[in-house]
Order: sequence, then C-alpha cells, then structure tokens
Amino acid sequence: MNTLTRDSTTRTNITAAIQLLTHSPILPMYVQHLESLLQTEREKRERFYEEMSEDQKVEFINGEIVMQSPAKLRHTIASQNLFTVLSLYVSKHHLGHVGHEKMLITLTRNDYEPDICYFGPEKARAFAPDQMKFPAPDLIVEVLSPSTEANDRGVKFLDYAAHGVAEYWIVDPNAEMIEQYTLRDKEYHLHVKTDTGPVRSTAIEGFAIPVRAVFDEAQKIAAVRDILD
Repeated sequence: MNTLTRDSTTRTNITAAIQLLTHSPILPMYVQHLESLLQTEREKRERFYEEMSEDQKVEFINGEIVMQSPAKLRHTIASQNLFTVLSLYVSKHHLGHVGHEKMLITLTRNDYEPDICYFGPEKARAFAPDQMKFPAPDLIVEVLSPSTEANDRGVKFLDYAAHGVAEYWIVDPNAEMIEQYTLRDKEYHLHVKTDTGPVRSTAIEGFAIPVRAVFDEAQKIAAVRDILD
C-alpha cells in the first residue's frame, strides 16, 4: 500500500470511528478517558522539553520519546547536499531561513526534528536568537532510513499536512529518488517522483535542483556554481 492510499484509508477509518462514537451513549466515558490520556501525555512532553539536550536528535511522537540512531553515509551526503544548495539559494535571494536537523518543530501534539525545513520570510522574521521551538515550516524534507521510514511516510505525513506544511519532500538515498508532495485541501498529493531531471519547489519561489545534485558531489558543486553565477 503506497503512502497516499494509506493516508486516505486512515482518514476514512478515523471518520467512521468518530461517527460511531458520536452516536454512542457512553461517549462521555470515552471523552473522559481520552482527556486523561492527553493530560498524562502533556506532562510527559514537558519533561521531554526539560531533559532534551542540544547534542541529541530526538523527537516526541504520540506520547513517546523517539531517539534517532546515527545515519549512514549515503543519508548524510544526501541531506548535506540538498541543504547546501537550498540554503545558499534562500540566503542569496533573501527568502527566509533553512534549518538542518536540529530545529525542533512543535506541532499540536508532536515535536519533530526534520532533516531539512524551510521557513518563508514572514515566519523567519519572527524568530529570536535563543528560540528552541519552531512552528510548522513551509517545506519539510525527510531523508529515509530503515528506522525512520514508517514515521516519515506515516504519522509525519499526516501531521505535516494537518498543520499546513505546503510542501513535503521524501528523499530515498538508496534508490536515489525524490518524492515531492504538495498540499491541497489539507491533504498531500504526489506532485512528482523522479530519479532524474530537476525538482522545482512550489513553496520557494524560483528554486529548482537537479535530482543528481542531491546524491552526487560533482553535480552538487555544479548546482552551487549555477546559483552563485
């Protein structure tokens, strides 16, 4: 089952469950139980904020603290290459701010540290030098690894869309492929999936990157030169 089919199925199941609960005579008991669970989760989340450190890559997802394991070299190369080209372009054209790995994105229930995230000028201007929690970005990139793929295609896919992240890229360093999703009617729709040619951002004015520049050092250098020229 692909990401979009799974997303649609999840939404359908949730809608059906809510309809059943709405007509249940024991609805107040369910609500009370959920409120108790969420209160416990909020307390755990506050401890997470107090105990997390800057040298950890850690996320808070559905009440659980998720530690990220060290990345393989191909993952690191893809992440660094894309960040280098994207941040240079955004900086040159004064289009906002690009974060890399250690920006804590705080959403309604969960906290994530995406591999790359982009904030447009309006959001970026509101940031403070000592800020440690950030709102939903305009673009998020996750580079797949065996330990993160389920969340990248699952809870994050749903959560980023629900919080209005306009564009979501999933980078597969094994297949050397990029999937670009764009937001429409509060759901992600596959815009392009490719291992060649350029990928053109819909959230960042004028930005495009050759897919090969994400995985190949020489192509990355060429992309950097194109921006500088």
